[in-house]
Parts: sequence; C-alpha cells; structure tokens
Amino acid sequence: MCILWPYIVILICFRNVVKESVSDVDAVLLLVEPIANIGAPEQELIDRIKKLGCPAVLVINKVDTLEQKEALLEVIQVYSQAHSFNAVVPISAKNNEGVEELLSLLENYLAEGPQLFPDDMVTDQPERQVMAEILREKLLLCLDKEIPHGTAVEITKFSERDDEVIECDATIYCEKNSHKGIIIGKGGAMLKKVSSSARRDMEKFMGTKVFLQTWVKVKENWRDNPAAIQNFGYRKDN
Repeated sequence: MCILWPYIVILICFRNVVKESVSDVDAVLLLVEPIANIGAPEQELIDRIKKLGCPAVLVINKVDTLEQKEALLEVIQVYSQAHSFNAVVPISAKNNEGVEELLSLLENYLAEGPQLFPDDMVTDQPERQVMAEILREKLLLCLDKEIPHGTAVEITKFSERDDEVIECDATIYCEKNSHKGIIIGKGGAMLKKVSSSARRDMEKFMGTKVFLQTWVKVKENWRDNPAAIQNFGYRKDN
C-alpha cells in the first residue's frame, strides 16, 4: 500500500509488497511492525528507498505489543544496519503514542509551496453542496451497515432571510422503504438526531443561524442511474 501525503510518500509493509514506484518526493516514511527481522517485502522497499536517495524515516508501529524494551532496540538495530535512516520513531497508533512527535518531525520535510487559495477560502464547492455533504456525513455517523451508503442528499431550498438566518430544505433519498423507516426512527428520533447534528455543523460553516428542514424519500436503485448520480452532485467514480 502506498499512501501519498503532500511531498511525502509513506510505504507500509503488509504481505503484498508495494509495486508502484515513487519519484519526485521530499521524504519517504517506512512503516513496519516491531519484528527484529527484515522480510523480503521490507527489503525491497528499503532498496527502493536507497535508489530514491531522499530522506527516509523509519516508523515502528505497535510498540505497545512489546513486553520488553530490549526487543524494540533489536528492531532498531536490524533496520539501522540495512539503511541509514534520518530518524527512527517508535509509535503506537492504537494508543496514540508517539503520533504527535511523528507529525512534528514530518513537518520538517514538507516543502512550502505557493498559496493557491485565499486565506478565507475553505472549499471550492458551492455552499449548498457543502450543506448536503454535512447532512450525509451525519447519516454515515449515526447509521450503520449499508444504509448510509445508499443515501443521497438534495438541497431543495437554500436562501438567506432578512434576519440573516439561512433557510435550508433537504431531502434524503434512500433505496428501500425499510431504510426510510430506519432513517426516520421511532417517533422521528433518528431523523431528529441526524438533523440536529447536521444543523450545528452547518451553522459553524456558514457563521450564522440555520433553519434546517429534512424529508426522507425512497428512490430505488438511484446509484445505478447516472442521471440521478449527477443530479445529486456526484461523479460516477466517487
């Protein structure tokens, strides 16, 4: 797996070795488990790092699983013999140990680029589209399984009153009648929970009060309809 950060490539050693080559990066982060042995996938990644010739940081995750500190020293020694890393950072992503230190370290390798957007610009998406995404986010957080992934949100009204309150009407589309009942919840409890959470974030985004009204409708198999996907503001590859 290869995860791209701005100007930093993070190489993660799982069972399948990374196949993609990397170039034009400012730093490489090699993420491994605390095992005092360099397997074939890890060795191939180290060889790629050497060819790149850019700064490399070794990150040893899951240090919380080690019973003795001496075991960590053995891991560091083995990898230090394989390559001269610019830094070695032990972390426990599970316990959030060493993560802040790692992020601070990586900031030193990030090259400062040109400012592409104004200081007060937080997105290039229309405000009504952001409102729809905020509401859909709350559906993802409050519901489970496949239901929220089969939902879409359409903002049918988005206007500002004289008292600067934003009036926002939103329709939530789902694919089945049974899903509609779950989204609404007993006595409308789930829809109220979703809407209240969304309204708070909408007000933070807009910087003013928001009057939000939501409805739930069934639109069967909308995800198989390219016209519906485009109408909701999504691309087919989203």
